[in-house]
Amino acid sequence: MQFPESWLREFCNPPISTQQLADLLTMAGLEVEEMSPVAPPFTNIVVGEIVEAEQHPNADRLRVCRVDAGPHSKDGPLQIVCGAPNARVGIRVPLALVGAELPPGEDGKPFQIKVGKLRGVESFGMLCSARELQLSEDHGGLLELPADAPLGQDIRQYLNLDDTLFTLKLTPNLAHCLSVYGVAREVSALTGTPLNAPRIDAVAPALDDTLAVDVQASDLCGRFSGRIVRGVNTKAQTPAWMVERLARCGQRAVSPLVDISNYVMFELGRPSHIFDLDKIHGGLQVRWGREGETLKLLNGNTITVDGQVGVIADDQAVESLAGIMGGDATAVSDDTRNIYIEAAFWWPSAIAGRSRRFNFSTDAGHRFERGVDPQQTVEHIERITALVQQICGGQAGPITDVQPAMPARQPVRLRVARAAKVIGMPVTQAECAGVMQRLGLQYTEGEGELTVTPPSWRFDLTIEEDLIEEVVRVLGFHRLPATPPLAPVTVKVRPEARRSGHAVRHALAALGYQETINFSFVEERWERELSGNEDPIKVLNPIAAPLAVMRSSLMGSLVNVLKYNLARRASRVRVFEVGRVFWRDASVASTDTSVAGVCQPMHVGGLAYGQALPLQWGETERNVDFFDVKGDVESLLAPYKASYQAAEHPAMHPGRCAAVLLDGVVVGHVGELHPKWRQAYDLPQAPVLFELNLSAVQARPVPVAQPVPRQQSSLRDLALVVSDKVSHEALIDTLRADPQGLVRTAVLFDIYKPAQPTADIPAGERSLAVRLELLDNEATLNDERIDAVIAAAVARVQSAHGARLRA
Repeated sequence: MQFPESWLREFCNPPISTQQLADLLTMAGLEVEEMSPVAPPFTNIVVGEIVEAEQHPNADRLRVCRVDAGPHSKDGPLQIVCGAPNARVGIRVPLALVGAELPPGEDGKPFQIKVGKLRGVESFGMLCSARELQLSEDHGGLLELPADAPLGQDIRQYLNLDDTLFTLKLTPNLAHCLSVYGVAREVSALTGTPLNAPRIDAVAPALDDTLAVDVQASDLCGRFSGRIVRGVNTKAQTPAWMVERLARCGQRAVSPLVDISNYVMFELGRPSHIFDLDKIHGGLQVRWGREGETLKLLNGNTITVDGQVGVIADDQAVESLAGIMGGDATAVSDDTRNIYIEAAFWWPSAIAGRSRRFNFSTDAGHRFERGVDPQQTVEHIERITALVQQICGGQAGPITDVQPAMPARQPVRLRVARAAKVIGMPVTQAECAGVMQRLGLQYTEGEGELTVTPPSWRFDLTIEEDLIEEVVRVLGFHRLPATPPLAPVTVKVRPEARRSGHAVRHALAALGYQETINFSFVEERWERELSGNEDPIKVLNPIAAPLAVMRSSLMGSLVNVLKYNLARRASRVRVFEVGRVFWRDASVASTDTSVAGVCQPMHVGGLAYGQALPLQWGETERNVDFFDVKGDVESLLAPYKASYQAAEHPAMHPGRCAAVLLDGVVVGHVGELHPKWRQAYDLPQAPVLFELNLSAVQARPVPVAQPVPRQQSSLRDLALVVSDKVSHEALIDTLRADPQGLVRTAVLFDIYKPAQPTADIPAGERSLAVRLELLDNEATLNDERIDAVIAAAVARVQSAHGARLRA
C-alpha cells in the first residue's frame, strides 16, 4: 500500500521525523518497504504567470513571454523564450529563475539555468513542464497551476513536493491498515498522539427516491447500503488536490465519480461502487451467480460466473461482480446524470480467491477478502455523497440499509501470565489494559486476565495469541530481552531401514546424474502424452497459461530439461529429479499434510541421453541404451535386487520398457522414450528414462551378520537351449528353486543365437549360458551330490520351459 506522509499526518502527527516514523511502523509489523521523495531535488523554481506572449521574430515554434514572478520581478515581468504549445497569457506555471537548478538528468548532474539567447532574443529563466521537474512523464506542455497559486511562492512549498511516499508491505492479517486512516490509527496507538478522526456530516436528503435491494444470499453479503443521487454533472473536473493524492497513492485519475470512490477507499479503506441509475432495470438482487451467466466487466473482460461467485444483478442481467469489480453495462460515463452509490459488507470467505479465477485482482477484492468494517457503510456513503455534491452537484435521496447477517464478534480472553510466557518478558495487567485502550479495544478486567471484544474493523483478533501479539507490538519489540531459547533440542532419529532423500540424491550424483528442480505444474500436453492422464488436476490460477495442470509423472519435466540443454548444444545429458507428483484418489482424506481426493507421493526420476561414457581413449563411442540405465537403477536400489518384467508405459518404447519390481510389487518403470514422442519433441535420438517411487528407493535392509562359509562353493556352467519366448528371469528363478537350497546363485553370462538356424539351435530358439554356484554350509559337496543337483536343475527348467542342454 502506497500513500503520502502528509496525508497520514493530517490524521495523526506525532512529533517524530520521517525516518523515525518509518522505523516505528516497521517495528510494529507494518513493514515500510520503500520510502521515496515525491519530487527529486531542485531549487529556485517559483510560481509565475504569463502576462504577455508574442511570436518569436525568428522562430515559428517559439514565443517570447513576459512572466510575472511576484516579488522576484522587481524590475518588471521577466522575458522568457518558450516553445511549449500551451504557453499563453493568463496561466500560472513553474518558473525556473536564473541560477535555479533543475533535477539531475541521465548523467546525474543538476542542470543550472543561466541567462541565454535563443535565436537572437534573450531569455531570463525557463518555464517548466511536469517532465522537466520529474513530477510525471507528461511533456506535452507547461505544467499549468491553479489560477489562485500565489505568485513567487516556491513551487516545492506550493505543491508540497518535500513530501515522502511510504510503501507498506502488509501481511494478510492487517486489513485494518489498508487505508491512510487505518495506518494513522495504528500510529496514534503506538505513539500516544491524538487521532484526528475524519468528520463525516450527514447529507440531508432532498429526494424521497430509493432503489429496491433484495439480499438473497446472507452468506455472501452481511450488509448492503445505498443511496440515489440525481442531477450530477459527470463532466466536472476532479479537484487538483484529489488528483494529486490519488497519484501519490499510485492511482491514476479517471473521472470525478470514479476518483471520489477511489479516494474514499484510500482514505477510509472502504471500497464502494457507483452505478449509473438510469441503466439499472428494476431493483438490485444480491445473490450467488447462476451457471452460464455472463458479465462484461469494467476492464473489458467478459466472464462466465457460476454458483461459487457472488454477483449484483438487476431484473434483467448481472451488473457487477460482488466485492471485486463493477460491470460495464451500468458504468458511469460523461452522459450519466443520476447515480446509485453502493457500500456493502461482503463476507471475506465469499470474496477470497474469486478474482484469481478470472486471472486478475482488484484493490476492492484485496480489501474485502481480508475484511472491511461492516459498521461504517452508512457513514462512508455520507462521505462519498458529500464529495459528489461538492464536485459534481446533485440532490441526494435517503440511505437504504439492509442488514441480513451482521458479523458477531466473540470475546477473546487474554491471560496476563500466558502473555508474559509467550512474549518472553514480564508484563503487567495494567500494561495489557493500556495497550487495549490505546488500540481502541473494549475490554473488561478480571483477576489476572482481560476479556476483549474485538472492534468491527479488526478481523484478525480471534484467539488469545492475537491479543498477545498486539501487546508486544504496541509495547515495542525493542523491549524484548536477548534470551536464548529454552526449548530442548531432540534429535529425530531416522529408522535404520530407511535412508534419507539426500542420500538418494548423493547416490544418483555419484552415478553421474545432475539434479534438476522443476515446477509441479506442467503443460497439459505432457500429462496426456507422457503419462496417459486424460483428466489431470487443473490449477485454478496458473502462473502461466501453459503450466495449467499438476503433474502425475516426472517424465515431462525431465524431457523439458533435456530440450533446454539440447537447445544450448549439450551433447551428453544426465539429469534426475526428486519431486512430488499428483493424481486423483478419492480415498485420501484432508489433513495437515494432505488434500482430500489428491494423492501426492514423492517420486525419483532420471534421464540419460547421448554417449554412454564421456569421450575417452579407453572405450569406443556408443550411445546410452536401456541396459546402461537399468544398471543405474540396480545400483540405486542395491542391496535390494529388483526384478524386471516387460511392460508398457505411455511415454516409453513398447519393446524397450520394463516394470521394476521389488518383492513382486511394481515400484516404477525404466525404458527408452517412445519414437513418436521423440519425433514430437524434436529430439535427435531417444533418451532413456526411469521413474521410481521414492519410498521404495529409500528402503534399506537392516544389515544382519552372516558367518563366513566353512565350506568351499562349487561352480558349474550350463548351456541351455530355450525358446525365444522364455524370459531370462523365469529361467533363473526356476534354476534357483532348489528344494535342498544348494543353488545359491544363478548368473547369465552368455547368449548365443546362430546367424542361420542349425540342428542344435533351430529357428525361434537361443542358447543361454548360466553359471550356478552350489554351496552346503554343513558338508563338502562331492561330485555325486553336485551332479544330482545339476540334473535336478536341468529337469526343472526342462519341465517348466522346455529347455534342454546344448549338445
